[in-house]
Amino acid sequence: MSLVRKKVVSLSPHAPEDPSRRGLLMGMLTLYTASLIPWAVAQTAPDAERGAFMAVSAIIAGRQSLDAELSATLFDALTEADPNFSAATRELLKLINDRQIGPLQLQAVLESDYPSLAPVPRKIATAWFLGIVSDGEQVHCLAYENALNAVFVSDVLKPPSYCHGAYGSWASKPV
Repeated sequence: MSLVRKKVVSLSPHAPEDPSRRGLLMGMLTLYTASLIPWAVAQTAPDAERGAFMAVSAIIAGRQSLDAELSATLFDALTEADPNFSAATRELLKLINDRQIGPLQLQAVLESDYPSLAPVPRKIATAWFLGIVSDGEQVHCLAYENALNAVFVSDVLKPPSYCHGAYGSWASKPV
């Protein structure tokens, strides 16, 4: 009859750590966390204000990558129209991160619990999807064919032009 010896593994805090195992666990944790945050792979921004705008824009638009040049134009116009826009966007991003609010619940949560932040997602969505900032007499059209409403259907539809005929055809009355 033979005796089988088993090696006892100590789980005490003084046991030596395995650096390769620790590195693998940290890598898996990082990858998992990045998969939960849709803007984790978004492009970099030059400052915190623009970074918060890009992150909230990615959440609202449901896209991981947005046009950086258009983003800069929209951000500048939105901050010009509302001097508190940048601070409100940073506050909104912090709220989304802290409370883990999903895009589908965002507007309802804001309207019920944070009414001062409720207009921010609407302004961002209007800017990205329609290409316009502000309303009434102060409205500015900043994107037309690059607005997301045209980009989403660009494989099949092209946005209509301002002129449907040859140059100058709009000057004469139709027959």
